[in-house]
Amino acid sequence: MASNDWFDKDFYAILGVQKDVTPADLKKQYRKLARQFHPDSNPGDAKAEARFKEISEAHAVLSDAKQRQEYDAIRAMAGGRPRFAPGGSGGFEDVFGGFGGGPRVQYSQGDFDDLLGGMFGGGSPFGARRPAKGRDVTARAALDFTSAVQGDTLKLTVGGKTMTVKVPAGVHDGQKIKLTGKGDPSPTGGEPGDLILTVQVRPHPVFTMDGLNLRVDVPVTFAEAALGATIEVPTLGGSPVRLKVAPGTPSGRVLRVKGRGVAGKKGTGDLLATIQVAVPSHLTKEQVEHLQKFVEAGPSESPRAELLAKAKAA
Repeated sequence: MASNDWFDKDFYAILGVQKDVTPADLKKQYRKLARQFHPDSNPGDAKAEARFKEISEAHAVLSDAKQRQEYDAIRAMAGGRPRFAPGGSGGFEDVFGGFGGGPRVQYSQGDFDDLLGGMFGGGSPFGARRPAKGRDVTARAALDFTSAVQGDTLKLTVGGKTMTVKVPAGVHDGQKIKLTGKGDPSPTGGEPGDLILTVQVRPHPVFTMDGLNLRVDVPVTFAEAALGATIEVPTLGGSPVRLKVAPGTPSGRVLRVKGRGVAGKKGTGDLLATIQVAVPSHLTKEQVEHLQKFVEAGPSESPRAELLAKAKAA
């Protein structure tokens, strides 16, 4: 929209704000209206789409401090509504001629441009507005856990357009990736919008991501935890590694395997193996007898004595 159309547009009324609205309140109101009339929320509704474009045009001008200043000046000169009509020689009738009862003065188009150009410190403001950016587009993409950890290249079809998208290593479930220039084209010849891609990562049956680290729960027997052992721990997409479990290792202790996590731009994470002492659900009669003898031969103090003492003292 050229700035000579600003005479016919009340952008403040379009957005439902006062002329002294702050930039923050202007942005808040625009977002509210944009959500209400966005084409994605009103599929097939031509009136909503037209209203959305009108809202976007108004916000584009008022959110730019320089354009807002020029717009306010032009609207003030016109009294807030169209005040120039074609003259007999193809020019414009000057509204200032009506002030004080004096005769109306007719200016040619060139004189009129010079008049306004002087007000803004140079050339005519007509055509000075930057073309509006195209609309951003949102989409979702589902990834296998391994692809999310190692990165992948996807082929997506969004709005009838097929594109190749490179997903970086270490992307998390729910993370948003902005692809510059992959959105809708500008209706006024400006830059295209962006594609905002939300990634959904399918869960893995064994591993989870924690930043650049991978986590895995590793069960060990009571004897392995009490006496110590060397165990095998799985890795993502590779051979198992051997870890040493120290004697007396409690459930919940974390063993670290350096460099076997996510290899991302910010570095490489580790594999964190959390020890979980497995309790047998079924024991033979003989095993129960041996276990009872072990308990009788063990220390008499309760492992919960310190916990109860702290709770009582708190």
